[in-house]
This record gives sequence, C-alpha cells and structure tokens, in this order.
Amino acid sequence: MLKQIILGLIVIAGTIAVWVTYVPSAAGWLDRVGLLDALGIDMAEAAQSDGATQQRGGGGATQVIAVAVTQGVLNDRITAVGDGRALRSVTVRPKVTGTITRIGFDAGAHVTEGAVMMALDDEAEQIALERARLMQVDAQEDVDRLSALGNSGAVTAVRIREAQLALRTAELELRQAEFDLDRREIRAPISGWIGILEVDEGDRVSAQDALAVITDRSQILIDFHVPERVIGQITPGMTVTLAPLANRSQTMEGEISALDNIVDRASRTLRIQARIANANDRLRAGMAFSVLLRFAGESYPSINPLSVQWSSDGSYVWAVRDGKAVRVPIVIRQRNSDSVLVEGALALGDLVVTEGVQSLRPGTEVSVAGQDAPEGASAAVTDRRNG
Repeated sequence: MLKQIILGLIVIAGTIAVWVTYVPSAAGWLDRVGLLDALGIDMAEAAQSDGATQQRGGGGATQVIAVAVTQGVLNDRITAVGDGRALRSVTVRPKVTGTITRIGFDAGAHVTEGAVMMALDDEAEQIALERARLMQVDAQEDVDRLSALGNSGAVTAVRIREAQLALRTAELELRQAEFDLDRREIRAPISGWIGILEVDEGDRVSAQDALAVITDRSQILIDFHVPERVIGQITPGMTVTLAPLANRSQTMEGEISALDNIVDRASRTLRIQARIANANDRLRAGMAFSVLLRFAGESYPSINPLSVQWSSDGSYVWAVRDGKAVRVPIVIRQRNSDSVLVEGALALGDLVVTEGVQSLRPGTEVSVAGQDAPEGASAAVTDRRNG
C-alpha cells in the first residue's frame, strides 16, 4: 500500500511538472493555490526548464514565424433576392360587349401604341353612324334655307334659331355614332409585346373579360428589400449587380431607380427598386434575380487568420516588438479565407506571430524565422455578407 501511494505521488508530481512546463498559465494557477510549494517545485526552475525546451536557435530566443500587418478595407455587401417586372404592363379589356370578328396580331407579337388589336361586330354602329350623317346633312340644309329666307324677312329669327339648334343636335348625334363605332375596335394602350391571347375569333366578350396582357419589357424593374442599417448609404442612381437565379453566371449591372418611404415594421427592411436595360430581350417579367449591393467601408488592420488566438478574455494576437512577444487584444471585424480584419493596437507593418504561439508568454524573447506578407494583402478587401 505504501509503495502504491509513493508511486501515485510520483506520477502526480511528474504530471504537474509536465503541465507547468508546457502550459504557460498552469504555473501561475498552481502557485496561487500553494501546490508548487507543497510539491517542492521551484517556479524559476520550471520557467528556465520551459525556456530550454522551447529553444530552437541560438541566443536563447524562441524562434517563431511572423507576418506583417497590412491594410484592409471592410466592404459591406448586401445580397437579396428580387422579383422582376416589366417597365409597364397593361391588361387589355374591351370597352363594350360584343363578338370578336377579327384579331390583328398573334400571341407574342410586338405592337405599337394605338394599333388595332381586335375588332368587334359593329353593324349596328355602322347603321347608327350613317343615320347620324343623314340627319346632320338634313339639318344643315334647313339652316341654309331658313337663313336665306330670313334675309328677306319671310322667316322669323326664332325659326332660324330652332333650325340651328337642330343642326347642333345632329352634329352631336354624329359624334356619338362615331364614338360608339370606334369603341368596337380594341387598340393597344401601350407599345410592347402581347402575351398569350385568352380569346379567339367568334368569342363573345364583355367589358370585364381580359383579352391579353401587353408588357413593355424594354427595361425590367426589380423589387427587393434591404436592412434598415444601410438605408442611409443607398441613393437613386447607385450601381447594383444583378443575375437571374436561373443563370447566376449571367451577371448584369443596373441602377437604383426608387426607394420606398416606409420601413416595414415586421422585417425592419426597406423596399428598393432597381432598373436594368433589356435591349436583347432576354429577360422577362416575373423572373427572380440575385441582387448584390456593395458599400465602401472603413480601413482596418489585416492579419493572417493563423495568428488569431483565443482565451477567456477574448481574441488576441502575439505581436513582436523590440524582439519580445507582446500580447495584443483584438476585436474581429471580418473574417475572410486568407485574411482577418481586426480592431486593436496594431499598426501597419507590425509583426504578428503565426507559428510558435504555443510557447509564448508576455515578454518572451523571440527570433523571427519567417517574415512574409501574404500576396496582395496590402489591398485586401473582405466582405460582410447579409443573406
């Protein structure tokens, strides 16, 4: 039993010695609780042993690999999904009830504003127009005849005035007949492309029936939403990158055309409208688009991701200053695959340790074995993404 106790104490003492040697924070904790004195371990000897173990080169300094701090620009990038719609879209409906006698355009054709798309039966209106013309001619003749007689005093002025009133009434009847006949023709309200027709010749339609949809897709409007934190950075005319969700490789550039005036209280977002030219007619209303907005951000120190360390107090890096290791607390502002933008007491050109950090303590003398700045790091740009 005594041998087992002694052997157990030896194992525990050896474990603690190894822990103190390779874990920098262990010695301080054991010293505070008084275990080092109880076990007969000298703090100075442990530190000296630790330093000897860490040496890789001459001069007693710990060799590390460090890279220089560079400058990076934090770019704020907003991504969203938008719905495309035509610049103008009109549902064509007849103004009166009637039977379609002629369709002037095929589905998918382009029409110009004012062109006759369809015609309704108009025999009754033709008859009414002809009758109105006859009445107008007859009324005009009465006025001419009575006016001639009035000059000789054979007709009173009252009779002539009644004839003139009848002429005016006939002229209004003629205009009404022409108006009714014109309503039997269905004209294109805007220039654009006709969609699939909903009717055929011979169908009887009323004023509530939709005949076709005409869209002016010379430009496509894209509606999307952005978080309220970037509202102050968005202005009309700002460039936006767009890509159809069905073909993300087909990227295009448009511009912000309008901003809504109310933030949605439920989502805390603002509706934005972008506009893009559709000269080659490849885009259609109703398509979904991926929208990308970029905003120039502030400059921050850019470091290698391998240099970032963590403790209970947060993130930090080991900087090399005057040949010694200095622990510098940092706040990470943006991560990227090859760099990290941080906020802390780091200046452009400072060296931060990327390899050999396990053996460092504040004030440890170090020897930099490698000092390489990542290619293009001085112009590093990272993106904050908001999906």
